[in-house]
Amino acid sequence: MNPISILLLGLAMSTDAFAAALGKGAAMARPTLVQALRVGLIFGVVEAITPVIGWLIGSAASSYVKAYDHWIAFVLLGALGAHMIWKALTEDDEADEAEASADRHGNLVTLALTGLATSIDAMAVGVGLAFVNVPILVVAGVIGACTFTMVTLGVMAGRALGAMIGRRAELVGGVILILVGAAILYEHLSGAAG
Repeated sequence: MNPISILLLGLAMSTDAFAAALGKGAAMARPTLVQALRVGLIFGVVEAITPVIGWLIGSAASSYVKAYDHWIAFVLLGALGAHMIWKALTEDDEADEAEASADRHGNLVTLALTGLATSIDAMAVGVGLAFVNVPILVVAGVIGACTFTMVTLGVMAGRALGAMIGRRAELVGGVILILVGAAILYEHLSGAAG
């Protein structure tokens, strides 16, 4: 993976958390920068750890599927991207509003669980990345940094933008995941052909 693909992957992985942060920011009375940084840090750390866990799981199986690894990465990233697009187009906004109002300020455990829920896809991406030659710690760091930034911005912008952007961010993230998967497949197939 080239640096641009890694950055796009980091941004795509942060869109779930960004959408959640918009909701969180919209639910908070007037989020301060310190609150936004705290939420961003929790989400960023969780989002950085989960692809490494997935990568470790995938690495254990990679020797068995070496010949098909690029296809596995393509299918996993494509399926995750399609799932994100589907969620963005079909989830109920009323359920999101009820969840946001149930926990106006949230504690550390609630934030960590929300961060984990939005990072399950990053774990699956980590599994897929185990089948291609990538520096997983760099990728995890980029994913964590992107998530930290996007969540911090999402909390601060949540009040004003939550209703307008939330679903679109997840939709764009899904498209980016599909494109990154296609780029991995293209790089492998063009390298094999060359």
